[in-house]
Amino acid sequence: MQQLSIDIKNIFQTISPEKFETVLNELTECNRLLETGYGQGRDMLGWVNLPETTTQELIDQINSTAKKINDIADVIIVIGIGGSYLGAKAMVDALGENFSYLKPDYKQIIFAGQNISEDYISELIQATQNRRTALIAVSKSGNTLEPMLTFRILREEMQHRYGVEGARKRIFVLTDESKGSLREIVWKEGYESLSVPSNVGGRYSVLTSVGLLPAAVAGINIKELIEGAKAMRVRCSSNINKLENPALIYAAARSVLYREGKQIEILACCEPYLKMLTEWWKQLFGESEGKLGKGLYPSTVTYPSDLHAIGQYIQDGPRIMIETAIKVRQSRSTIEVKSEIENLDKLNYLANKSLSHISRNIFEAVSIAHTKGGVPNISIEIQRLDAHSIGELIYFMERACGISAYGLNVNPFDQPGVDVYKKCADSLLR
Repeated sequence: MQQLSIDIKNIFQTISPEKFETVLNELTECNRLLETGYGQGRDMLGWVNLPETTTQELIDQINSTAKKINDIADVIIVIGIGGSYLGAKAMVDALGENFSYLKPDYKQIIFAGQNISEDYISELIQATQNRRTALIAVSKSGNTLEPMLTFRILREEMQHRYGVEGARKRIFVLTDESKGSLREIVWKEGYESLSVPSNVGGRYSVLTSVGLLPAAVAGINIKELIEGAKAMRVRCSSNINKLENPALIYAAARSVLYREGKQIEILACCEPYLKMLTEWWKQLFGESEGKLGKGLYPSTVTYPSDLHAIGQYIQDGPRIMIETAIKVRQSRSTIEVKSEIENLDKLNYLANKSLSHISRNIFEAVSIAHTKGGVPNISIEIQRLDAHSIGELIYFMERACGISAYGLNVNPFDQPGVDVYKKCADSLLR
């Protein structure tokens, strides 16, 4: 099986191989700190070994809960924000049936709690009024305002529809096993729940029950997700040659460019199914690195649509950016362009070529053009959009982020800036 690969050759038009080697050597020690547990935030390193510590018993339990949910509901509302929302949505979008709503017997997964819009929540309640509905409430701390407020409103709606006992069978909770308001609600109401490990932070929790249960509800093979992550975990070990560790190479490439004055990293994809995964990446790196006045600003684009939106700015704007492209080697389907006799649209030169071939060449042209324009390019390629490859990609990103943050000498696992707004909001609302 082909594995995730990384290509950084284009960055050497901007920096020397010697500078990269220096940073690579420095970050090798950061990778070792992640593995040994002696770095900052050492009490939140449970995700590092998560692929190995996820047991078959837990996978079976999650799959059993997912079946129970699918047996009683056609609409499943997942309530969460940040790491309790983005990772799950990323996997469902990348691997679920994205046009299932057009099928007569579809199961629809809807996300809430990532906003507190009155219109959104009101329309959600109205739209699901006559549908068999279940809730999955996700909050590791169990104290985050936005999802907890949404849960209160939707829990009351479920009790109104099904009665207290009926709602109890349709509400499922993912939270810390021993503390937080959400855990207290579970104890009091008797809702079925799965625990979120106390030593795994929200944005690193996508491969825990936080992401795995919504994925299993969507019909995704969560064992393959874990197997993909496990394979990447082996490749990122501190025992592996540094030039064969893809996460270390990525961390070193972006770090050396940051030291050379780059301020923004753009993560680009050509597959619309990966858009939410890039949004998860944005939170992962932004919240992990953006401290003490440090860190690359994470931004995302989806090609080719954004080539006609901000492509001009990337090509000819300030030279403060680097671009990382996520590519997919093999499509799940094949559509070939057919030749036409009249050729009125002048596209016969593409005859007998697949859309994936055309898309890959456009993506490659973008990388060439942007590199020539002074935007260093990094290429990350996965085999296909399947559970194993997405599991690889998720662990790869988490590992690279931890290494990069340690290279900046910041704690990747706290979020003091986010806590500031929470305190201000609490003060205004009381």
